[in-house]
Amino acid sequence: MSNIHTAAGFIDSRQLGKTLVHEHVFVIGEEYRINYETEWNEEEKVAQAVSDLNGLKSLGIDSIMDPTVLGLGRYIPRIQAVARQTDLNIVVATGLYTWNDMPQQFGYRGPGEIIDRPEPLTDLFIRDITEGIGDTGVRAAFLKCAIDEPGLTHGVERTMRAVARAGVETGVPVTVHTHAASRSGLVAQRLLAEEGVEPGKIIIGHSGDSIDLEYLTELADNGSLLGMDRFGVDVFLPFEQRVATVVELVRRGYVESLVLSHDASCHIDFFDDPKVMGERWNYRHISEDVLPALRVAGVSEEEIDMMLVGNVRRHFE
Repeated sequence: MSNIHTAAGFIDSRQLGKTLVHEHVFVIGEEYRINYETEWNEEEKVAQAVSDLNGLKSLGIDSIMDPTVLGLGRYIPRIQAVARQTDLNIVVATGLYTWNDMPQQFGYRGPGEIIDRPEPLTDLFIRDITEGIGDTGVRAAFLKCAIDEPGLTHGVERTMRAVARAGVETGVPVTVHTHAASRSGLVAQRLLAEEGVEPGKIIIGHSGDSIDLEYLTELADNGSLLGMDRFGVDVFLPFEQRVATVVELVRRGYVESLVLSHDASCHIDFFDDPKVMGERWNYRHISEDVLPALRVAGVSEEEIDMMLVGNVRRHFE
């Protein structure tokens, strides 16, 4: 058992219950919103998020991990407003989301930069975990970074090493957005291990975009959890193939390496209509469609609980 910070206060790891490991509440660039989202209504958006998350709770899901960090529009006061109105636990993150360059706030200062100094990101991440995010009092309970198709760029490497060092210092786990087609999860594993992060503390996000079982089992054999976490994003991989991949990995004995999610949100400003990514890209899809399909394919309730409960608890504990 271990204490875990949420947007509404402390819980212990036994209270996580059934957990979706990669769900956003809001993904919106605040600078963009303030200047251009003329129809934004804060009260309505919060109320919609509360309704969506209460609906998820009614389906038997107890917690979500929300990896919305710098670069994705993290704004904790809005998350707190939602958390006060739902019994579902929202576990928030710290870190930086970039596929390429550092934000200008950090591009000129850091190791090897024009202003050569120790990595400022590490201290910021540690402060979010140990003291709280801004003046909200909410502490991050995990870290997030990304490596996509561009690979290990200078900005990505700086970010990933800062995340790793903060993780080692604080003991909190790490989620990595990866690009399955280029097998970037293996690069992330190697670099995080160089910095001392235990493999079991790592979720290789978006592993579920791949049907490459050799790649997926190598990641699992290295000790990390596989984020089968984009159910509903059919544009990247259809539902049937996502389900079949999970079923085959369970059949091969990898159930203790799998965690589930959608990578969905209540509001995302990446698209005019999120359904362009998939008609069933929403919080309900796993409960309503994926779990029934897994059961029909022979995955047991104990194995489903392992993916939703046991593996997540072990990740934090």
